Amino acid sequence: MKELTDRIKENGRVLGEGVLKVDEFITHQVDPELMDAMGKRLAEVFAEKKITKVVTIEASGIAPAVYAAQALKVPMIFARKSKSLTMDEELLSASVYSFTKQVTSTISISRKFLSADDNVLLVDDFLANGQAAKGLIELCQQAGADVAGIGILIEKSFQDGRQLIEDMEIPVVSLARIASLSDGQVTFLEEDA
Repeated sequence: MKELTDRIKENGRVLGEGVLKVDEFITHQVDPELMDAMGKRLAEVFAEKKITKVVTIEASGIAPAVYAAQALKVPMIFARKSKSLTMDEELLSASVYSFTKQVTSTISISRKFLSADDNVLLVDDFLANGQAAKGLIELCQQAGADVAGIGILIEKSFQDGRQLIEDMEIPVVSLARIASLSDGQVTFLEEDA
């Protein structure tokens, strides 16, 4: 997606071999017009999949997931990284390791929001090692829901996340694919959509 790759070139910052900072428009401050365009693009790609729910993980996945869900006209659910006092019902839970934060979190979704009747599109901001996507897939499997695909804003193609998901036979569509972050430069592969 040209708008996204252009924005990464303009405002993204390489902080190291594996870290790309996009806090100016995705992960801290959000550009709603870009987010809307990305959500609509993911919705277009998965339009024929009869999606009933869009699922993501808090926090940076929420904005693109909302826009994708709005375009698909379905609810969006986000997995929480910590249990709130109001979450007293039966929970679907999985463990997720964050490469960027160097911490393992237990993510949860209330069982009442996800069921075997659902056909799910997972949406997230980054795909690196695939652990967040794997955790979300586990939650969907616990509910008996089908995962129709995964929509990613930025994929770090030099890491093994895509292969992990493809080995589960789940389609992955990334709007920007990064081949390398070497020498402080972002090198792109051709995106999926």
